[in-house]
Amino acid sequence: MKPTLNKKQLLAIAVVIGGGVLLAALILGTEKSTMDGDAHGTHAGETAGAPEPGQAAAPPKGPHGGKLFTENGYAVEVTIFETNVEPEFRIYTYRDGKPLAPSASQVTITLGRLGRAPQLIRFAPEADYLKGDAIVIEPHSFDVAVAAQHGGKTYRFGYAQEEARVTMSDAQAKQSGVEILTAGPARIQSALNLIGEIRFNEDRQVHVVPRLAGVVESVSANAGDTVKKGQVLAVIFSAGLADWRSESLAAQKRQALARSTYAREKKLWEDKISAEQDYLHAQAALAEADIAAQAARQKLASIGGEVRGGSLTRYEIRAPMTGVVVAKNIALGETVREDASIFTVADLSTVWADMTIHAKDLNTVKVGQKATVKANAFASEASGVVSYVSALVGETTRTATARVVLPNPQGVWRPGLPVTIRVVAGEVDVPVAVSVEAIQTVRDWTVVLGRYGDAFEARPVELGRSDGTWIEVVSGLSAGEQYAGKNSFLIKADIGKSGASHDH
Repeated sequence: MKPTLNKKQLLAIAVVIGGGVLLAALILGTEKSTMDGDAHGTHAGETAGAPEPGQAAAPPKGPHGGKLFTENGYAVEVTIFETNVEPEFRIYTYRDGKPLAPSASQVTITLGRLGRAPQLIRFAPEADYLKGDAIVIEPHSFDVAVAAQHGGKTYRFGYAQEEARVTMSDAQAKQSGVEILTAGPARIQSALNLIGEIRFNEDRQVHVVPRLAGVVESVSANAGDTVKKGQVLAVIFSAGLADWRSESLAAQKRQALARSTYAREKKLWEDKISAEQDYLHAQAALAEADIAAQAARQKLASIGGEVRGGSLTRYEIRAPMTGVVVAKNIALGETVREDASIFTVADLSTVWADMTIHAKDLNTVKVGQKATVKANAFASEASGVVSYVSALVGETTRTATARVVLPNPQGVWRPGLPVTIRVVAGEVDVPVAVSVEAIQTVRDWTVVLGRYGDAFEARPVELGRSDGTWIEVVSGLSAGEQYAGKNSFLIKADIGKSGASHDH
């Protein structure tokens, strides 16, 4: 037996079925409207769906996916087309919902961008639309004013869209450590970074040799000591020196005797007591004694062996210059040869910074170029000029050597210290440059984040020469515009969070 349904049950079933049909229709309608949209007419930053309080409602989409504006039966659909072409405005016109011939309307668009003069775009008929006469450069962030004439009437529409833009007050920027700089002219240096090493200035380095063999009696200087010119470094007992000094003393005695004899003979000859021959003989003897004494003194002077304190064997080794003892090869009691290098004294008030030049850079580095030397181990920097470039290339290394002479009054630059040497190969003045830290990547653009009021907006730029600190801006940013320098990546991150790219 089949169950019987009363009127209330039938009515409830009908309501449920009707609600299901209505819900299905709403879902299908929503999917269709989503699928019919043209991505080239919508950019991130536009208001979608219901507007926020205080915002104008987003214009409806037209048949080509663009923004549709209607007034008194006349409609203009604005699209940005960028499939296989540079972005361009395309406009479709309608009358009472029906397409109009493109030639039936005269349309212009005025674009207002942050920090830029208004851009006027004119349109000409093409196929079934009006085509703009200018490329719509990225980012597509601007105020749009549309002016259309049709049938003797003028229609005006407008909208705004934002892309790659974030709002940040000066206080917020300062708190985040974002540095705001101004683009302008700069001097760009083309430079070469080379590996180098600090070395002794060999023009100011002396190897001390005794010049006489002997036994070391005392040593008064050690490696690392700072010594003055003429200071005693060591004392040697030298029998050879005793012979030289004895010879010198004997020559001096003979000289004194010859001088006395000459004076006596001269007086006797003048008084007509002795013959002239005796006088001439005494004169010749004095001359020979003077020569012998002078030769003995010069012999001692050549080795610094003048008699001091009456000891004939005491030989004092003295510093030939003011500097630092960088090497010591002498010990108390040892016998040293006359040609042994017992001390090395270097003047460290100047040092050499030698750099290695590879063959490909040989024509870049030249004498007289400016150079900056930086220590690798600690924060120290000095400037100089290239004073020497070797004329030969090493057979095994295939490299050459260049040199910068550095002042070193504080002794900071120590021989053996590894350094990086930046050689300025040339300089050029450019009209617009920004800090290297300002360069970021948004989407597939290389950008500088321009500062306009409380907003930062990505500005795609074409870059030129760089010296590692500043980089030339060929196009995309003008002199006088402000931009984010240090910590600009924080602005980039905020742009990424806001969904800065438009749909393609």
